[in-house]
Amino acid sequence: MQQSAFTVTRFLNRNGAISWRVDGRLHGLRIRRNFKTREEAGAERAAIEAKAAQAASNVRSASTFLTDDQLRQCEAAFRRLTDAPKPLAFYLDYALANYRAPEREITVEAAVTAYLASKKKEEAQGMLSTCQLKDIRIRLQNLVAAFPGKSLSELSRDALSAHCQRGKPKPKTFNNRRGILFTFFKFAFCKDWVAANPLEKVPHLRIAHRRGSAATLSAEQATQLMRHVEKIEGGAFVPFFALALFAGIRPCVRSGEILKLKPESIRLDTGVIHIEPEVSKVRMKRNVTIHPNLAAWLTAYPLDRFPIIPANLQHERATIAKAFDLSHDIMRHTFISMHVAKFRSMGEAALQAGNSESIIRKHYLDLKTAAEAEQFFGIMPTAAAEPVMCDRSAEVAPLHQAA
Repeated sequence: MQQSAFTVTRFLNRNGAISWRVDGRLHGLRIRRNFKTREEAGAERAAIEAKAAQAASNVRSASTFLTDDQLRQCEAAFRRLTDAPKPLAFYLDYALANYRAPEREITVEAAVTAYLASKKKEEAQGMLSTCQLKDIRIRLQNLVAAFPGKSLSELSRDALSAHCQRGKPKPKTFNNRRGILFTFFKFAFCKDWVAANPLEKVPHLRIAHRRGSAATLSAEQATQLMRHVEKIEGGAFVPFFALALFAGIRPCVRSGEILKLKPESIRLDTGVIHIEPEVSKVRMKRNVTIHPNLAAWLTAYPLDRFPIIPANLQHERATIAKAFDLSHDIMRHTFISMHVAKFRSMGEAALQAGNSESIIRKHYLDLKTAAEAEQFFGIMPTAAAEPVMCDRSAEVAPLHQAA
């Protein structure tokens, strides 16, 4: 234990009285004081030593109406502002003017339930696809599982960022997770469940690489595929495969455009397939030209006898996909690349497929030759009937010549 710099000693005065003397030095000055009792001298020594300690540690004594806890908070605030350019009052004024506490506390689970209910209504109104709703539901259920029993306002930026980064995801996966959570917390902010969106300062990850060319079928593979489909159940699956392959209709058997496409939208008399906004994946109307070979397929296998979606399509399509190594959108990719090769117009291909020209240029340009495209659009059914429309191939004028 450190020895005190001040001493208390018994002192005999000239008049014979006994005193107790406090003796020592404070900041170079000699201090010598006499007290009648030893207790008084001890209290004085303690007071002087306290002053010395305060001076050494930059601690000051002052009268205040603050409690000990409030004083500690003030001290902590000033320590955090040591290198700050503004005084404490400036930051306090800013917080009082801009901070808004949540209107009420709500659990993560309750907030997710309310949000999914709103998204379910959007799906019913045709504003959200079933596939999108499913993805949102799965990712938000993961959020509930990661923070069981937590209040929504307790979730910090760092905790949510770590949640998005779980499992070392690819940048695209991280961005997808963040995007769904960002929209969820934006909804929560509008409901006054949180004071701010904690994901606003969690940036997207930049994706440097570009996707390669789309996987496609050759004209010969497409021919073999359609010949095989013709032999199954008397051609029951021909319309589905013909529309996906020769018109580029999105073919997903769970949520694709082809599931919502109505027979009356396929107009052989005018040579156009009308893709309405409620059918389109991107919620935009487009018209797809019915080429002569597609007209021949739909004439040989009319939709009033051969429905677009047969009863056992999903099972049979899986079998055919395995036999011909068909990936998810390979038939649609084939149509787009063949269309670009035949008509040399990225703009027209974008209109037909419901994509942007930049996507066409990036993934479909120069995949096929003009000769192979002619062979592809010449694939006819073995039970071909006379098409009910004339050859429209010459009518498709290029809107933008391919670079």
